[in-house]
Amino acid sequence: MSWKTYYVGDGEPRDVSLDGPPPWRTFPRVPDQHAFKPPEGLTDAVNAALYLHRPLLITGSAGTGKSTVIEQVAAELELGTVLRWHITSRSTLPDALYQYDALGHIHSLRLRQTSYEGRRTGRGGGRGRTDRARPADDIAPFLKLGPLGTALLPGDRPRALLIDEIDKSDLDLPSDLLDVLERGEFEIPELVRHPLRQVRVREWGEKTRTHLVREGHVQCTRFPFIVMTSNGERDFPAPFLRRCVRYTMPAPTADTLRDAVAAHLDLEVPESGPVWELIKEFADRIARKEVLAVDQLLNAVRLMTDEQAPSGPQLKRILDELLLRELSGG
Repeated sequence: MSWKTYYVGDGEPRDVSLDGPPPWRTFPRVPDQHAFKPPEGLTDAVNAALYLHRPLLITGSAGTGKSTVIEQVAAELELGTVLRWHITSRSTLPDALYQYDALGHIHSLRLRQTSYEGRRTGRGGGRGRTDRARPADDIAPFLKLGPLGTALLPGDRPRALLIDEIDKSDLDLPSDLLDVLERGEFEIPELVRHPLRQVRVREWGEKTRTHLVREGHVQCTRFPFIVMTSNGERDFPAPFLRRCVRYTMPAPTADTLRDAVAAHLDLEVPESGPVWELIKEFADRIARKEVLAVDQLLNAVRLMTDEQAPSGPQLKRILDELLLRELSGG
């Protein structure tokens, strides 16, 4: 068996057995909290955020484990499934708090009103019955709490929320978050105006689990454990930073990279041989400020340690041109 086991390029159909994925590419994703080794000072930052009930803002380059921190904390403290809000330039605070399908609601009301009118006049199969009440406005199926809104629900234990890559947001989003992070509450205007004073609203990521929202108001009783990650691509306003505990991930060294490889691949790496040389070269490139991610190294080591991996010039070409290219630029 050779590297050309899968795709040959001759267009001929063949029965090919695909190998299993590496541990970090299995689906559904199962967090491996044991593989992450917190760098110096990170446990103090996490504990300070937990003690002060403040968000933790972690800054660092891609692939340094920023988003893995919350998985480990949630597992150790039994905070439940981590809620995730992945930030883009189009992310807004209202979407993170709750989502309302207004068009679907209007369409449903029209259908129910048509059905009611049909029954009332006899066109719906009845004989002019008028004893049935006008259909109630059931808004619940069209409302869903967002990840931040779910994290702010009252409860005995705080929820864990990851706000990933907040530096990718619109310039106004960090400032928009200030009041919610300070007060730990928000309102759903559609429920504030609704005739029903209590409505069950579905939680984020849940198909059946709901929470009873009274008069459109949600107020946390335990501030959630919030981790916000940033790749350091922008500055944040001082009022926003004042509300956070901040930590900067250190640049990985050859030793910390070796620990990561050993943990993720269950591989012992002696301080000699091709894997160790690759790790040292990778660490040197990071020290020279090249933009690289740790999972690139994991991919490369996984490939080169496989018994059926390519070798010689072919391996070097795959590593240099495909797996270990710098992430900045094309």
